[in-house]
Amino acid sequence: MSRLKITEIFYSLQGEADSVGIPTVFVRLTGCPLRCQYCDTTYAFHGGEWWAIDAILAKVRELGGRYVCVTGGEPLAQRACPELLTRLCDEGLRVSLETSGAMSLEHVDPRVVRVVDVKTPDSGEERRNRYDELARLDAKDQVKFVICSRADYEWSRAKLEELRLAERCGVLFSPSHTQLPARLLADWILEDKLPVRFQIQLHKYLWGDVPGR
Repeated sequence: MSRLKITEIFYSLQGEADSVGIPTVFVRLTGCPLRCQYCDTTYAFHGGEWWAIDAILAKVRELGGRYVCVTGGEPLAQRACPELLTRLCDEGLRVSLETSGAMSLEHVDPRVVRVVDVKTPDSGEERRNRYDELARLDAKDQVKFVICSRADYEWSRAKLEELRLAERCGVLFSPSHTQLPARLLADWILEDKLPVRFQIQLHKYLWGDVPGR
């Protein structure tokens, strides 16, 4: 029976992407091969407990809600993650996946909303991006750029145009919470009339950096 290492499963408001503000069950998988300098879930790098997929599904049902977000860490670093995603979809849930731009999306169920975090230069992990994988995305999916500086913004703006991302899927520009004032990024987006969605991490403004919220 397939198992995954889980850091936490909890019920909260979605803080990002196109379902921001919606009550959601979060399934946070343990482990990540990346080390982004702004990471706010370093506690998920290690530890965790092994759960059978049936036990994960039972916990999701117990917490309730139609929306489920599988996140990490880097969830696709665990081999059984695609199986979990398919099983959640089979439950009739609206399932989203938060993943880095460093992992293959080949085996992800097409019903899943894929939110891909394209790593900017200031993240320290730009070299890990697999731009070819973005061709798998469609209109329901999103790419996210966490922007730390003006240089990051200009790089992200160039990638937006070079890869024609707004023609393929939703595009999210988000300020790194402690490194770039949100209003400054909002002003840049408006000045350049970019076809992106500005977002802040809602949960940070509500609960700060409290794990499991």
